[in-house]
Amino acid sequence: MGGGAHRTIQIKNRAKSKPAGKTTSHVSAAVNLDKLRLACLSWPSFLVIAGDLREDQRSMALRLPKQDYHDIERVIELDFVRATEAAALNSLRWLGRGDKEAADAAASDAIRGMFDLMNICGEVVIGEGIKDNAPGIFKGEQLGTWYPGSPEFHIALDPIDGTTNISKGAPNSISCIAAASPEEGVKVALRDIPSFYMSKLAYGPRVIEYMKKRGDSLHLDMPIAEILAIIAHAVNKRVQDVAVMMLDRPRHKEIVEQIRAAGASLRMIGDGDIAAAIAPSLPEPDVDLYMGIGGSPEAVLAAAAIKCLGGDMQCRMWPRDEKERKSLVADGHEQDLDRVYAADDLANGQNIIFCATGISDSALLPGVRARGGVTAITHSILMRAKSKTVRFVRARHDLQIKTIRLRSDNREHIL
Repeated sequence: MGGGAHRTIQIKNRAKSKPAGKTTSHVSAAVNLDKLRLACLSWPSFLVIAGDLREDQRSMALRLPKQDYHDIERVIELDFVRATEAAALNSLRWLGRGDKEAADAAASDAIRGMFDLMNICGEVVIGEGIKDNAPGIFKGEQLGTWYPGSPEFHIALDPIDGTTNISKGAPNSISCIAAASPEEGVKVALRDIPSFYMSKLAYGPRVIEYMKKRGDSLHLDMPIAEILAIIAHAVNKRVQDVAVMMLDRPRHKEIVEQIRAAGASLRMIGDGDIAAAIAPSLPEPDVDLYMGIGGSPEAVLAAAAIKCLGGDMQCRMWPRDEKERKSLVADGHEQDLDRVYAADDLANGQNIIFCATGISDSALLPGVRARGGVTAITHSILMRAKSKTVRFVRARHDLQIKTIRLRSDNREHIL
């Protein structure tokens, strides 16, 4: 800007409501951008400012020149792991307590608190709360400090995949995040699917390599016996040794009968199909195939991980009833109802990272190991689509010193 003019933004300051009224008044002030930068030196005050940014400030933050980071996912990826670790540790006290909403709220609070310390402009494009009708982190929510010039990320997350499991003290619950930074030629990195459920088929790199060599192909509509035969050849097993994982649901009755008739080994899970869908793509998998009908947000999170691992999945929208089908058609999705989405359709581009931390044991990760209230061991996975690097992170936390920042009161808490 010429003539020595200062670029300014408008900051809304909170003001307490008057005793006699129910409205909240706001005081507007023009704040020089240089002063905003200086405010970052005082974290508590800066976080209040950052938390109060409205849509015009959001637009300003995104228009300002970005800080020159090379390969930003590589720089910031461990902070995403810290967020899922915090969610796992903060929700652990609800394991087996019968209150899945409290566990979800605890995990969400910890994730928001960690993001409050991260200099990013993060926007949630896929959240879990709306689908589950539970406390959660919602689509459109802003995460990070939103300090002007900070790198931009689109975020998909599930603070706890398997809330019912954690409430029962059962296996198969994780906390996971997928994130994507802007990339040339990629309009939508993490696709928000409008249907509640999707029909899914997920398999690992060995299956892809086999199909390329033999010219075979898998498809959602193939007879299950044929799918299992291809999987068996690809992983060099007999059909009866192929391990198939799926959710234990009445809607899967016919699929279960066909898998058993073919003689394959079936592993049913109560909840948590993100970890289950990822499992066949792991370097040394115990599961060869995931199939069945599960949540659409979970499909996108799984696709981000599967893409990083070199596997693939096929998904198609699965309306629960005629009412949902008509709603999807009315909203302009009629042509997409029969579309089969691959992992790259759901998680597009190379600037994608995925991380997860186990809460209770799953096919993907061991759960948190608490040691007499003195230490805790967490197990996490961190991976990038660009490099295909997969890191397994085993962390030891001293519970007498370890603190977790919670958004609910903007304070650090000892576990």
